[in-house]
Formats: sequence, structure tokens, C-alpha cells
Amino acid sequence: MFAHNKRLQYTVRVSGPNPGLANLMLEQFGGPQGELAAAMRYFTQAVAEDDPGRKDMLFDIATEELSHLEVIGHIVAMLNKGAKGRLAEAAEEEAEMYKSITGAGNDSHITQVLYGAGAPLTNSAGVPWTAAYIDSITEPSADLRSNIAAEARAKIVYERLISLTDDPGVKEALGFLMTREVAHLKSFEKALYSMEPNFPPGKMPVVPAFASVYYNMSQGDGEMRGPWNQGADWNFVSDRDKQSAVDGGTGEAEVALPDADIAVLQQMAARTMSNPDSAPRTGAELGMLQSASGGTIANAGGESKDQATVASMGGPLDDTGVGNAMGSGKPLK
Repeated sequence: MFAHNKRLQYTVRVSGPNPGLANLMLEQFGGPQGELAAAMRYFTQAVAEDDPGRKDMLFDIATEELSHLEVIGHIVAMLNKGAKGRLAEAAEEEAEMYKSITGAGNDSHITQVLYGAGAPLTNSAGVPWTAAYIDSITEPSADLRSNIAAEARAKIVYERLISLTDDPGVKEALGFLMTREVAHLKSFEKALYSMEPNFPPGKMPVVPAFASVYYNMSQGDGEMRGPWNQGADWNFVSDRDKQSAVDGGTGEAEVALPDADIAVLQQMAARTMSNPDSAPRTGAELGMLQSASGGTIANAGGESKDQATVASMGGPLDDTGVGNAMGSGKPLK
């Protein structure tokens, strides 16, 4: 069960309202690297986890992430506090109010007007939170690596947010949240390496012939060698002929079909076959000819719009798209 303590995990001290900064903070409230995404990722992993140690860790960190969501939400609310009252009570002239909520040069006016200067579950661009942010696959050797990457990304977002404000209280709270990302990252790394073996992820063995091959697929100026593609651990392959059909086969896709399926496919192929010797006149070409002649094909020769020509009836066209040997673009009698 969950039990809520009304005291925040970290005290929120905001020097003054700043709707633009509040909007940017939503990135860590309802964004892909935000606290809600982290809490839901770890909570769902914990529910499915069978290892007692990892299960306990995941529940602890998931619950702390909800506490971080609360901290971020209060920062957003405090930064929006002045705008909330002005919007609710229409305390300013229309032009001044619009200027005050758009002065930060971002989309803060969207979240303020649509959500009443609250803390909506969106990112800083107003995109609603989605469960698609959760990439768990219920395999600890993969999920723990994903969690490590998620904590690393969240730390970088916090670094960027810290660099955007001179509010000492906001910087302090964000610094705490950023530091907790590193603490969680360490826990996930320790949990990963306590599994032996943990690489490669999963259970099935890899194909040894391809496990230590580096295919030099992008060739030209700028090629580099390093520990990622050289040394005793790697077989570096630059030969183009050795980069295709590496299994020793033909390099083509093949399937064994019943005779009945083959007959139907041959019938379809015959029906949809293109004629490489044809030179059909396309609608795009006719439109270009129409634009060049300054009018419709049917009346390009000066005829009345109501008089049909061979061209307007779909008959053969000469190179101008207007006349032809049969009718020369003249009205049909």
C-alpha cells in the first residue's frame, strides 16, 4: 500500500514567480525522462520481479521517484503562483496579461491558459504523458541497463534546467534531484553486476562466428579505430564482399511455398506486370502542358468550353498535348 507524508522529501524554496521556467520544469514532471515515467517504470518492474533483493530495491526507488514528482510539481506550482491568480481573477488588462505569460519566449502561455497555471502531466512542449515512455521488457539483465540509461538521461536534463535559472532555491532543489539520479544509477549498476553472468542480456547464447565481428559499413573520410572496433576482441571487416551473405548463402530472401500458393502468386504477378516499353501520358504531364498553354487542354485551341475535342475525350495526343493526327485539336462534329 501507499501512505502519504505531507512533508516533501526536499524543501521547495522559490524566490519569485517565473511562468517560463515553470513550463520548462514540466519536462521532469510529465516528460519522457521525468519523474512520473521513472516511477512507473520501476514500479511495474518491481511488481513482476521474482528476485527478493531487486524487488525491494525497485519498490523503494519507484516510491522515491513519486516523491520527486511531488517536489517538481510543487516547483512548477510555486513558479506559476502569480500567473494563476492573475488568470483566475482577470487582474490585468488583456494585453498586459498576454505579455506577462508569453514574455519568457516559450510555450508557457499554453500550459497556463489550458491548465490554469497548474502542473499538468505534459512535457515542456505540452505533449501529454504516455505509457509509451515505459520501455521495460521484464528481463532484469536488459531492464537494469535501461534503468541505468534512464537515470543518466534524467541527470542531463536536470543539469540543463539548473543552468537555465538563477533562483537559488530552485537550483538547490534541482541539484538534490539530480544527485538522487546518480544514487539510483549506482544502485542499478550494483544490482546488474550482482547477477553473474549478466552479459549478454537474456539466456540464449549468441552465434560465436558473429559475436566479435565489426563490419566497417560506413567507409570514407573520417573513419576511426578504437577499442570499439580494434584489438584482440574484434575481427575488423572492411571488404564489401565479406559484408554481405555472411552466412555463406546467396544473400537473397527465399521461402518454400505449396504449389497452390505458387500458382496464385504467378497469376497475380502476370496481372500486375508493368510494361517497360510503354510511354503512358500521366496526369502530372497533362497538368504541366495545361499550365504551359495557359488554359485547359480542351479549349487551348480557342474552342468553346462546351465543344469536345479528341484531346478532351481522351484520344491520342501529339507532343503539344492538344492536337493529333485524327482531330488536330479541332472540335468534333
